[in-house]
Amino acid sequence: MFSPIQPFNQSPDQPKIMPCIVQKYGGSSVADVDKLQKIARLIADAKDRHTDIAVVVSAMGKTTDELVMLARSISPIPRRREMDMLLSTGERITMSLLCMALHELGLDAVSLTGSQAGIITNDRHNDAQVIEVRPFRVQDEMAKGKVVIIGGFQGVSYRRDITTLGRGGSDTTAVALAAALDATRCEIYSDVDGVYSADPSIVTDSGHLPEVSYPVMQEMSMAGAKVLHAGAVQFAKEKNIAIYARSTFEPGRETVIRRLSPGAIIGVQAVVSEKQVERIRLQGNEVGARFKQAAELLESAQVPIKEVNVAESASDGEHSQASFVISTQNIYGWKQIKTNLLNKIGPGIEFDTDLAALSLIGEGLNRNNLALLEALDLLAINDIPVLGITTTSFRISLLVPRSRIEKSVQLCHSRWVADTNV
Repeated sequence: MFSPIQPFNQSPDQPKIMPCIVQKYGGSSVADVDKLQKIARLIADAKDRHTDIAVVVSAMGKTTDELVMLARSISPIPRRREMDMLLSTGERITMSLLCMALHELGLDAVSLTGSQAGIITNDRHNDAQVIEVRPFRVQDEMAKGKVVIIGGFQGVSYRRDITTLGRGGSDTTAVALAAALDATRCEIYSDVDGVYSADPSIVTDSGHLPEVSYPVMQEMSMAGAKVLHAGAVQFAKEKNIAIYARSTFEPGRETVIRRLSPGAIIGVQAVVSEKQVERIRLQGNEVGARFKQAAELLESAQVPIKEVNVAESASDGEHSQASFVISTQNIYGWKQIKTNLLNKIGPGIEFDTDLAALSLIGEGLNRNNLALLEALDLLAINDIPVLGITTTSFRISLLVPRSRIEKSVQLCHSRWVADTNV
Protein backbone atom coordinates (compact mmCIF):
# COMPACT_ATOMS: atom_id res chain seq x y z
CA MET A 1 0.00 0.00 0.00
CA PHE A 2 1.07 3.55 -0.62
CA SER A 3 1.39 5.74 2.44
CA PRO A 4 -0.61 8.97 2.38
CA ILE A 5 1.39 11.96 1.22
CA GLN A 6 2.44 14.12 4.13
CA PRO A 7 1.18 17.70 3.77
CA PHE A 8 3.64 20.56 3.81
CA ASN A 9 2.98 22.97 6.68
CA GLN A 10 4.13 26.42 5.65
CA SER A 11 5.87 28.57 8.24
CA PRO A 12 4.18 31.93 8.97
CA ASP A 13 7.56 33.58 8.27
CA GLN A 14 7.76 32.23 4.72
CA PRO A 15 6.26 33.99 1.67
CA LYS A 16 2.68 32.94 1.01
CA ILE A 17 2.50 30.18 -1.62
CA MET A 18 -0.19 30.70 -4.25
CA PRO A 19 -2.13 27.82 -5.83
CA CYS A 20 -0.06 25.93 -8.37
CA ILE A 21 -0.37 23.35 -11.11
CA VAL A 22 1.91 20.41 -11.78
CA GLN A 23 2.72 19.36 -15.33
CA LYS A 24 4.55 16.25 -16.51
CA TYR A 25 6.14 15.87 -19.96
CA GLY A 26 7.24 12.50 -21.24
CA GLY A 27 7.28 10.06 -24.11
CA SER A 28 8.55 11.16 -27.48
CA SER A 29 7.47 14.72 -26.66
CA VAL A 30 10.84 15.17 -24.91
CA ALA A 31 12.81 13.28 -27.57
CA ASP A 32 15.13 16.07 -28.74
CA VAL A 33 16.25 19.64 -28.16
CA ASP A 34 13.76 21.10 -30.64
CA LYS A 35 10.86 19.57 -28.73
CA LEU A 36 12.28 20.71 -25.41
CA GLN A 37 12.35 24.27 -26.75
CA LYS A 38 8.70 23.93 -27.81
CA ILE A 39 7.82 22.64 -24.35
CA ALA A 40 9.62 25.60 -22.81
CA ARG A 41 7.32 27.92 -24.75
CA LEU A 42 4.27 25.97 -23.56
CA ILE A 43 5.48 26.29 -19.98
CA ALA A 44 6.03 30.03 -20.47
CA ASP A 45 2.42 30.38 -21.65
CA ALA A 46 1.19 28.40 -18.63
CA LYS A 47 3.31 30.55 -16.32
CA ASP A 48 1.57 33.64 -17.69
CA ARG A 49 -1.80 32.14 -16.67
CA HIS A 50 -0.79 30.73 -13.27
CA THR A 51 1.22 32.05 -10.39
CA ASP A 52 3.20 28.89 -9.66
CA ILE A 53 4.10 25.91 -11.80
CA ALA A 54 6.14 22.76 -11.17
CA VAL A 55 7.15 20.57 -14.10
CA VAL A 56 8.17 16.91 -13.97
CA VAL A 57 10.09 15.44 -16.91
CA SER A 58 11.01 11.99 -18.19
CA ALA A 59 14.24 10.97 -19.90
CA MET A 60 14.69 12.03 -23.52
CA GLY A 61 13.57 9.61 -26.21
CA LYS A 62 15.08 6.15 -25.81
CA THR A 63 17.65 7.25 -23.22
CA THR A 64 16.47 4.79 -20.55
CA ASP A 65 16.54 1.86 -22.99
CA GLU A 66 20.02 2.87 -24.14
CA LEU A 67 21.27 3.04 -20.54
CA VAL A 68 19.86 -0.43 -19.85
CA MET A 69 21.63 -1.81 -22.93
CA LEU A 70 24.84 -0.10 -21.85
CA ALA A 71 24.64 -1.76 -18.43
CA ARG A 72 23.92 -5.17 -19.92
CA SER A 73 26.92 -4.87 -22.21
CA ILE A 74 28.99 -4.97 -19.03
CA SER A 75 26.92 -7.28 -16.82
CA PRO A 76 24.03 -9.62 -17.72
CA ILE A 77 22.62 -9.13 -14.20
CA PRO A 78 23.65 -5.65 -13.06
CA ARG A 79 23.23 -4.77 -9.39
CA ARG A 80 19.92 -3.00 -8.87
CA ARG A 81 21.42 -0.21 -6.79
CA GLU A 82 23.92 0.63 -9.52
CA MET A 83 21.18 0.47 -12.14
CA ASP A 84 19.29 3.14 -10.22
CA MET A 85 22.40 5.32 -10.09
CA LEU A 86 22.73 4.91 -13.87
CA LEU A 87 19.07 5.23 -14.91
CA SER A 88 18.41 8.31 -12.80
CA THR A 89 20.82 10.28 -15.01
CA GLY A 90 18.38 10.22 -17.93
CA GLU A 91 15.87 12.56 -16.29
CA ARG A 92 18.67 14.83 -15.08
CA ILE A 93 19.70 15.49 -18.66
CA THR A 94 16.15 16.46 -19.63
CA MET A 95 15.55 18.74 -16.64
CA SER A 96 18.84 20.59 -17.12
CA LEU A 97 18.29 21.23 -20.83
CA LEU A 98 14.69 22.32 -20.27
CA CYS A 99 15.84 24.80 -17.64
CA MET A 100 18.36 26.22 -20.11
CA ALA A 101 15.59 26.58 -22.70
CA LEU A 102 13.44 28.47 -20.18
CA HIS A 103 16.35 30.74 -19.31
CA GLU A 104 16.68 31.62 -23.00
CA LEU A 105 13.02 32.72 -22.93
CA GLY A 106 13.72 34.99 -19.98
CA LEU A 107 12.06 32.79 -17.34
CA ASP A 108 13.73 32.14 -14.02
CA ALA A 109 13.82 28.36 -13.58
CA VAL A 110 15.68 25.82 -11.46
CA SER A 111 16.14 22.08 -11.92
CA LEU A 112 15.90 19.64 -9.01
CA THR A 113 16.55 15.92 -8.76
CA GLY A 114 13.96 13.70 -7.11
CA SER A 115 15.95 13.72 -3.88
CA GLN A 116 16.32 17.53 -3.94
CA ALA A 117 12.56 17.81 -4.50
CA GLY A 118 11.90 15.70 -1.39
CA ILE A 119 10.70 12.46 -2.99
CA ILE A 120 11.28 9.89 -0.20
CA THR A 121 10.92 6.21 -1.09
CA ASN A 122 11.26 2.81 0.50
CA ASP A 123 14.51 0.85 0.08
CA ARG A 124 13.59 -1.11 -3.06
CA HIS A 125 15.58 -0.52 -6.20
CA ASN A 126 14.15 -0.28 -9.74
CA ASP A 127 10.55 -0.30 -8.48
CA ALA A 128 10.62 1.83 -5.32
CA GLN A 129 7.43 3.19 -3.81
CA VAL A 130 7.03 6.79 -2.69
CA ILE A 131 6.32 6.87 1.04
CA GLU A 132 6.52 10.61 1.67
CA VAL A 133 7.04 13.91 -0.12
CA ARG A 134 8.81 16.79 1.60
CA PRO A 135 8.56 19.60 -0.97
CA PHE A 136 10.29 22.33 1.08
CA ARG A 137 12.82 23.17 -1.64
CA VAL A 138 10.14 23.17 -4.35
CA GLN A 139 7.98 25.52 -2.28
CA ASP A 140 10.90 27.84 -1.56
CA GLU A 141 11.84 28.12 -5.24
CA MET A 142 8.26 28.71 -6.38
CA ALA A 143 7.86 31.40 -3.70
CA LYS A 144 10.72 33.23 -5.47
CA GLY A 145 8.73 33.15 -8.71
CA LYS A 146 10.77 30.38 -10.34
CA VAL A 147 9.51 27.57 -12.54
CA VAL A 148 10.69 24.37 -10.86
CA ILE A 149 11.74 21.50 -13.14
CA ILE A 150 11.94 18.12 -11.37
CA GLY A 151 13.50 14.93 -12.67
CA GLY A 152 10.79 12.28 -12.56
CA PHE A 153 11.07 8.53 -12.00
CA GLN A 154 13.50 8.95 -9.10
CA GLY A 155 13.73 9.59 -5.39
CA VAL A 156 15.90 8.88 -2.40
CA SER A 157 15.44 6.10 0.14
CA TYR A 158 15.54 6.58 3.89
CA ARG A 159 19.06 5.08 3.62
CA ARG A 160 19.98 7.99 1.31
CA ASP A 161 20.37 5.77 -1.74
CA ILE A 162 19.11 6.96 -5.12
CA THR A 163 16.07 4.91 -6.15
CA THR A 164 13.92 4.70 -9.27
CA LEU A 165 10.17 4.11 -9.39
CA GLY A 166 9.90 1.68 -12.29
CA ARG A 167 8.69 2.23 -15.84
CA GLY A 168 6.25 5.15 -15.99
CA GLY A 169 7.39 6.33 -12.57
CA SER A 170 7.52 9.97 -13.68
CA ASP A 171 3.72 9.93 -13.55
CA THR A 172 3.93 8.94 -9.90
CA THR A 173 6.42 11.73 -9.23
CA ALA A 174 4.04 14.29 -10.75
CA VAL A 175 0.92 13.18 -8.91
CA ALA A 176 2.74 12.74 -5.59
CA LEU A 177 4.11 16.27 -5.91
CA ALA A 178 0.68 17.60 -6.85
CA ALA A 179 -0.72 16.04 -3.69
CA ALA A 180 2.04 17.41 -1.46
CA LEU A 181 1.82 20.88 -3.02
CA ASP A 182 -1.99 20.92 -2.84
CA ALA A 183 -1.99 21.67 -6.56
CA THR A 184 -5.22 22.57 -8.30
CA ARG A 185 -4.61 19.82 -10.87
CA CYS A 186 -2.02 17.54 -12.44
CA GLU A 187 -1.53 17.58 -16.21
CA ILE A 188 0.21 14.60 -17.86
CA TYR A 189 1.55 15.43 -21.35
CA SER A 190 2.84 12.78 -23.74
CA ASP A 191 2.68 11.82 -27.41
CA VAL A 192 -0.97 10.64 -27.13
CA ASP A 193 -4.06 12.71 -26.39
CA GLY A 194 -5.31 10.63 -23.50
CA VAL A 195 -6.55 7.12 -22.80
CA TYR A 196 -7.91 4.80 -25.49
CA SER A 197 -10.16 1.76 -25.36
CA ALA A 198 -7.28 -0.42 -26.66
CA ASP A 199 -3.71 -0.05 -27.83
CA PRO A 200 -4.07 1.82 -31.17
CA SER A 201 -1.16 -0.16 -32.58
CA ILE A 202 -3.27 -3.32 -32.14
CA VAL A 203 -6.79 -1.98 -32.69
CA THR A 204 -6.82 0.76 -35.33
CA ASP A 205 -10.38 1.88 -34.48
CA SER A 206 -9.83 2.08 -30.72
CA GLY A 207 -11.85 4.89 -29.18
CA HIS A 208 -10.77 7.91 -27.15
CA LEU A 209 -12.12 7.90 -23.58
CA PRO A 210 -13.04 11.43 -22.38
CA GLU A 211 -13.13 10.43 -18.71
CA VAL A 212 -12.16 7.40 -16.68
CA SER A 213 -12.68 6.61 -13.00
CA TYR A 214 -9.74 6.01 -10.68
CA PRO A 215 -10.40 2.26 -10.19
CA VAL A 216 -10.90 1.59 -13.90
CA MET A 217 -7.70 3.50 -14.79
CA GLN A 218 -5.78 1.69 -12.07
CA GLU A 219 -6.92 -1.70 -13.36
CA MET A 220 -5.96 -0.66 -16.90
CA SER A 221 -2.48 0.36 -15.76
CA MET A 222 -1.92 -2.83 -13.78
CA ALA A 223 -3.13 -4.92 -16.73
CA GLY A 224 -0.62 -3.42 -19.16
CA ALA A 225 -1.90 -0.03 -20.41
CA LYS A 226 1.06 2.33 -20.69
CA VAL A 227 -0.63 5.75 -20.57
CA LEU A 228 -0.44 6.14 -16.79
CA HIS A 229 1.49 4.43 -14.01
CA ALA A 230 -0.70 2.51 -11.52
CA GLY A 231 1.11 4.13 -8.59
CA ALA A 232 0.25 7.58 -9.93
CA VAL A 233 -3.43 6.71 -10.07
CA GLN A 234 -3.28 5.39 -6.50
CA PHE A 235 -1.91 8.70 -5.25
CA ALA A 236 -4.50 10.66 -7.22
CA LYS A 237 -7.29 8.54 -5.76
CA GLU A 238 -6.05 8.97 -2.20
CA LYS A 239 -5.87 12.77 -2.51
CA ASN A 240 -8.77 13.19 -4.98
CA ILE A 241 -6.59 14.94 -7.57
CA ALA A 242 -7.91 15.02 -11.12
CA ILE A 243 -5.37 13.93 -13.74
CA TYR A 244 -5.60 15.46 -17.20
CA ALA A 245 -3.91 13.23 -19.81
CA ARG A 246 -3.15 15.28 -22.93
CA SER A 247 -1.03 15.40 -26.08
CA THR A 248 1.91 17.78 -25.81
CA PHE A 249 1.77 19.27 -29.30
CA GLU A 250 -1.75 18.43 -30.51
CA PRO A 251 -4.15 20.12 -28.07
CA GLY A 252 -7.86 19.50 -28.23
CA ARG A 253 -8.91 16.20 -26.70
CA GLU A 254 -7.96 14.96 -23.29
CA THR A 255 -8.86 12.23 -20.81
CA VAL A 256 -9.72 13.25 -17.28
CA ILE A 257 -9.10 10.63 -14.59
CA ARG A 258 -11.20 11.45 -11.56
CA ARG A 259 -13.70 10.15 -9.03
CA LEU A 260 -16.94 9.27 -10.83
CA SER A 261 -20.28 8.36 -9.31
CA PRO A 262 -20.78 4.58 -9.05
CA GLY A 263 -22.58 3.34 -12.12
CA ALA A 264 -21.81 6.46 -14.16
CA ILE A 265 -20.22 4.29 -16.87
CA ILE A 266 -21.24 0.62 -16.96
CA GLY A 267 -19.77 -2.22 -18.99
CA VAL A 268 -16.49 -2.85 -20.79
CA GLN A 269 -14.62 0.41 -21.34
CA ALA A 270 -11.28 -0.95 -22.50
CA VAL A 271 -9.50 -4.10 -23.66
CA VAL A 272 -5.92 -4.14 -22.40
CA SER A 273 -3.09 -6.60 -23.03
CA GLU A 274 0.24 -7.51 -21.51
CA LYS A 275 2.49 -9.48 -23.83
CA GLN A 276 5.31 -10.76 -21.60
CA VAL A 277 4.04 -12.78 -18.66
CA GLU A 278 4.95 -16.16 -17.22
CA ARG A 279 3.00 -18.37 -14.85
CA ILE A 280 4.78 -20.38 -12.21
CA ARG A 281 3.02 -23.51 -10.92
CA LEU A 282 3.80 -25.60 -7.84
CA GLN A 283 2.29 -28.93 -6.98
CA GLY A 284 2.77 -31.78 -4.53
CA ASN A 285 3.20 -32.00 -0.77
CA GLU A 286 3.60 -28.92 1.43
CA VAL A 287 2.75 -26.65 -1.47
CA GLY A 288 1.92 -23.75 0.86
CA ALA A 289 5.37 -23.83 2.46
CA ARG A 290 7.07 -24.16 -0.92
CA PHE A 291 5.05 -21.25 -2.28
CA LYS A 292 6.27 -19.18 0.67
CA GLN A 293 9.86 -20.14 -0.19
CA ALA A 294 9.35 -19.07 -3.81
CA ALA A 295 7.72 -15.80 -2.78
CA GLU A 296 10.58 -15.02 -0.37
CA LEU A 297 13.19 -15.67 -3.06
CA LEU A 298 11.36 -13.45 -5.54
CA GLU A 299 10.97 -10.72 -2.92
CA SER A 300 14.70 -10.82 -2.23
CA ALA A 301 15.20 -10.29 -5.98
CA GLN A 302 12.55 -7.54 -5.87
CA VAL A 303 10.32 -9.34 -8.37
CA PRO A 304 6.60 -8.64 -7.75
CA ILE A 305 4.06 -11.43 -8.18
CA LYS A 306 0.33 -11.28 -8.87
CA GLU A 307 -2.72 -13.48 -9.52
CA VAL A 308 -1.76 -15.76 -6.61
CA ASN A 309 -3.76 -18.99 -6.19
CA VAL A 310 -2.94 -21.56 -3.47
CA ALA A 311 -5.11 -24.66 -3.02
CA GLU A 312 -4.06 -27.15 -0.33
CA SER A 313 -5.84 -30.52 -0.57
CA ALA A 314 -7.29 -31.57 2.78
CA SER A 315 -7.18 -35.27 1.92
CA ASP A 316 -4.28 -35.74 -0.48
CA GLY A 317 -1.18 -33.52 -0.42
CA GLU A 318 -0.10 -34.72 -3.85
CA HIS A 319 -3.06 -32.87 -5.38
CA SER A 320 -2.27 -29.53 -3.68
CA GLN A 321 -1.20 -26.78 -6.06
CA ALA A 322 -0.28 -23.12 -6.22
CA SER A 323 0.31 -20.67 -9.03
CA PHE A 324 1.16 -17.03 -9.61
CA VAL A 325 1.96 -14.74 -12.53
CA ILE A 326 4.98 -12.54 -13.17
CA SER A 327 5.36 -9.71 -15.67
CA THR A 328 8.83 -10.31 -17.08
CA GLN A 329 9.34 -7.33 -19.39
CA ASN A 330 11.46 -5.18 -17.07
CA ILE A 331 13.07 -7.81 -14.84
CA TYR A 332 16.87 -7.89 -15.00
CA GLY A 333 18.40 -11.38 -15.01
CA TRP A 334 15.11 -13.29 -15.15
CA LYS A 335 16.85 -16.42 -16.50
CA GLN A 336 19.14 -16.57 -13.45
CA ILE A 337 16.22 -15.94 -11.09
CA LYS A 338 14.37 -18.89 -12.63
CA THR A 339 17.44 -21.08 -12.14
CA ASN A 340 17.55 -20.04 -8.47
CA LEU A 341 13.88 -20.93 -8.09
CA LEU A 342 14.46 -24.38 -9.59
CA ASN A 343 17.39 -25.01 -7.23
CA LYS A 344 15.52 -23.80 -4.15
CA ILE A 345 12.11 -25.40 -4.76
CA GLY A 346 13.24 -28.59 -6.50
CA PRO A 347 10.85 -31.01 -8.24
CA GLY A 348 7.26 -29.90 -8.64
CA ILE A 349 7.85 -26.40 -10.02
CA GLU A 350 6.90 -25.63 -13.61
CA PHE A 351 7.07 -22.49 -15.75
CA ASP A 352 4.43 -21.66 -18.35
CA THR A 353 6.18 -19.36 -20.82
CA ASP A 354 5.07 -17.65 -24.04
CA LEU A 355 1.90 -16.39 -22.36
CA ALA A 356 0.09 -13.07 -22.60
CA ALA A 357 -2.74 -11.55 -20.58
CA LEU A 358 -5.95 -10.21 -22.10
CA SER A 359 -8.09 -8.02 -19.81
CA LEU A 360 -11.58 -6.61 -20.12
CA ILE A 361 -11.81 -3.49 -17.94
CA GLY A 362 -14.92 -1.69 -16.76
CA GLU A 363 -17.50 -1.31 -14.03
CA GLY A 364 -20.09 -3.97 -13.31
CA LEU A 365 -18.43 -6.73 -15.32
CA ASN A 366 -18.68 -9.28 -12.53
CA ARG A 367 -22.18 -8.62 -11.25
CA ASN A 368 -22.95 -11.81 -13.14
CA ASN A 369 -21.00 -14.32 -15.25
CA LEU A 370 -22.27 -13.23 -18.66
CA ALA A 371 -19.23 -11.22 -19.81
CA LEU A 372 -16.85 -13.98 -18.73
CA LEU A 373 -18.87 -16.73 -20.42
CA GLU A 374 -19.23 -14.71 -23.60
CA ALA A 375 -15.47 -14.02 -23.69
CA LEU A 376 -14.72 -17.72 -23.29
CA ASP A 377 -17.15 -18.60 -26.09
CA LEU A 378 -15.75 -15.90 -28.38
CA LEU A 379 -12.17 -17.11 -27.98
CA ALA A 380 -13.14 -20.78 -28.26
CA ILE A 381 -14.97 -20.18 -31.54
CA ASN A 382 -11.75 -18.63 -32.87
CA ASP A 383 -9.58 -21.52 -31.63
CA ILE A 384 -7.80 -19.42 -29.00
CA PRO A 385 -7.19 -21.48 -25.85
CA VAL A 386 -7.70 -19.84 -22.45
CA LEU A 387 -4.99 -21.01 -20.03
CA GLY A 388 -5.97 -19.07 -16.93
CA ILE A 389 -8.73 -16.81 -15.56
CA THR A 390 -8.66 -14.06 -12.92
CA THR A 391 -11.38 -11.57 -12.00
CA THR A 392 -11.68 -8.47 -9.82
CA SER A 393 -14.51 -5.98 -9.36
CA PHE A 394 -13.39 -4.07 -12.44
CA ARG A 395 -11.48 -6.63 -14.50
CA ILE A 396 -11.68 -10.02 -16.23
CA SER A 397 -8.22 -11.30 -17.19
CA LEU A 398 -7.53 -14.32 -19.40
CA LEU A 399 -4.17 -15.93 -20.09
CA VAL A 400 -3.77 -16.85 -23.76
CA PRO A 401 -0.83 -17.90 -25.96
CA ARG A 402 1.40 -14.92 -26.67
CA SER A 403 1.16 -15.57 -30.40
CA ARG A 404 -2.64 -15.04 -30.26
CA ILE A 405 -2.84 -11.98 -28.02
CA GLU A 406 -3.34 -9.37 -30.74
CA LYS A 407 -6.15 -11.36 -32.35
CA SER A 408 -7.74 -11.85 -28.92
CA VAL A 409 -7.68 -8.10 -28.23
CA GLN A 410 -9.17 -7.31 -31.65
CA LEU A 411 -11.99 -9.83 -31.21
CA CYS A 412 -12.94 -8.62 -27.73
CA HIS A 413 -12.71 -4.95 -28.64
CA SER A 414 -14.93 -5.52 -31.67
CA ARG A 415 -17.48 -7.37 -29.53
CA TRP A 416 -17.73 -5.03 -26.55
CA VAL A 417 -16.27 -1.62 -27.31
CA ALA A 418 -16.18 -0.74 -31.02
CA ASP A 419 -19.83 0.29 -31.30
CA THR A 420 -19.57 2.67 -28.33
CA ASN A 421 -16.39 4.53 -29.40
CA VAL A 422 -16.47 8.28 -29.06
